[in-house]
Amino acid sequence: MSPFFFWFFSAMMLVFGAAVIINRNPIASALSLVVSFVGLAALFMTLDAFFIGIIQVLVYAGAVMVLFLFIIMLLDLRAEERRKINLVAFGGGLAVALVFFGQLYLVIGQLRQAKQPFPPLALPRVDDVRSVGLLLFGNYNLPFQIIAVLILVATIGVIVLSKRELR
Repeated sequence: MSPFFFWFFSAMMLVFGAAVIINRNPIASALSLVVSFVGLAALFMTLDAFFIGIIQVLVYAGAVMVLFLFIIMLLDLRAEERRKINLVAFGGGLAVALVFFGQLYLVIGQLRQAKQPFPPLALPRVDDVRSVGLLLFGNYNLPFQIIAVLILVATIGVIVLSKRELR
């Protein structure tokens, strides 16, 4: 993978990931999340994980985000009103983030494997899609079906909650 593409897609993910949090408009926030998902899919593609990249675009950037946008528009959410920033909470969150990144830097700095370049990936001898499909619909069929029912129930719940009573 070219270092330029890695840094470009990583920066794109960070910028649009921050935009998800910063945006007050829920639709703009959801669309920023879509762009962040596309950046992640591009990173998977540059690592020769084509199946995971395509699934990232189809499932997350496609289906799940369309469902989120549908629910946001159905609930008719408005932009959040501006609130005064709590400086104590902001300072505490910043301190926790700095301690976390300091610890992460110290741990990664002590690992020998972190200083070595990653070895090239071996070419797959087995079809990726077939093995994932057999695993998903064989060993993990019940959790897969439970998640599908959960998403359906959540969507129906949002429709029922957003339904206005006629008077």
